[in-house]
Amino acid sequence: MLIATVSALSLCLSALLCFFTNAFDSLTWLWVLPLGFLGSFLVLAGVWFLMVYFMAKAVDTEKEIETDSPFYRWVITVTVRALLTILRIHVDSEGLSKLPKDGRFLLVCNHLHDTDPLILLNAFPKSQIAFISKRENDAKFIVGPFLRRILCQPINRENDREALKTILKCISLLKEDTVSIGVFPEGYCSQDHLLHPFRGGVFKIAQKANVPIVICTLQDTYHIFRNMKTLTPSKVKLHLVEVIPAEDLAGRTAVDIAQQVHAIMAKDLGPELVLQEAEQ
Repeated sequence: MLIATVSALSLCLSALLCFFTNAFDSLTWLWVLPLGFLGSFLVLAGVWFLMVYFMAKAVDTEKEIETDSPFYRWVITVTVRALLTILRIHVDSEGLSKLPKDGRFLLVCNHLHDTDPLILLNAFPKSQIAFISKRENDAKFIVGPFLRRILCQPINRENDREALKTILKCISLLKEDTVSIGVFPEGYCSQDHLLHPFRGGVFKIAQKANVPIVICTLQDTYHIFRNMKTLTPSKVKLHLVEVIPAEDLAGRTAVDIAQQVHAIMAKDLGPELVLQEAEQ
């Protein structure tokens, strides 16, 4: 939508430029029109970037935010879609119709690359997903403030007490019907692109909040940055594999749930994409 809008405005502005410079009276328009379009496109893209920048600057990073921002989410959605188009990233999605139509949920997925949350936010724009994110992301330029405004929760993986506070906050957000929560149960990006063992504590979120677990898998997102350098298109696979109902989680341990979810992901990805026990 953003690319189409900017392109249409750029075409209109370049046509106006040709009109006011009388370029249409000769063959001059053959170079004025495309150059005007390119210049207008770059200017409008710069205006969008400045808007995003000042929106990020407007976020109070010292204040705890309790409400999700539909406007910030909208900006994220249209910006991500524009980037996917510009970078020629095609997401081959499967099983998205299984997503619960009503109520909140815990979304879990394997983690291959820093772009994974963007792919998932783009795939589920109406679900108001807030990710549990490593606390280092809070300091990232533009990214950090936007994560705060859509209620993504930073987690301190080196401090169990602080990590527990994050888990409890996510449970509260689900119970209050504020957002759905997204987690990468491996706890980090997989450097070898394989599915690694899970940290079971995050599954307590779904159990305590009494919400279903939506299980997804991603493949090939780690190619994106490499392909960007060579201007090569990227194809990413996103599969919503299964949804575990909330009632199926009652009375079970977090370890048991983690093992079930890991087995479901492993089966979907195939043995060649799963870290085998002998390697662990």
